[in-house]
Amino acid sequence: MANMQYDKSTKESRILRAEGGDYVKQSRIAAGLTQRELAEALGLKYYTFISQLENGQGRLPPNLYVKTARALGIDVRNFALKMLSFYDPHTHAAITTGSELEE
Repeated sequence: MANMQYDKSTKESRILRAEGGDYVKQSRIAAGLTQRELAEALGLKYYTFISQLENGQGRLPPNLYVKTARALGIDVRNFALKMLSFYDPHTHAAITTGSELEE
C-alpha cells in the first residue's frame, strides 16, 4: 500500500522496541555502567529514562545516538544502524539491503 506508514503501536513494533532496550541494557552492562552513570553521561536529569528505555517503554531519541554509543564504547555508525533496525526497520532495510521489508 502506497500510503502505509510504520505504526509504532503494533505488536511487532513493541517487540522491536523491547529488543532495542535489551540491546542498550546489555551494552551498558558490558561497559560496566549503571543506569545512573549512563544517564549522567548523556546529560539526562533522570536515570529512570534509561530504565524505561531498557524495558521497551521508550525510545532513545536519535539526537542521543552519538553520545550513547561513545558512552558505551561502541562504534557510532554501528550503534546508530542497530538502533534504526529496532525503531525504524523499513528505513534500516532500505539503507542496508536496498530492499523493502515483507509485510
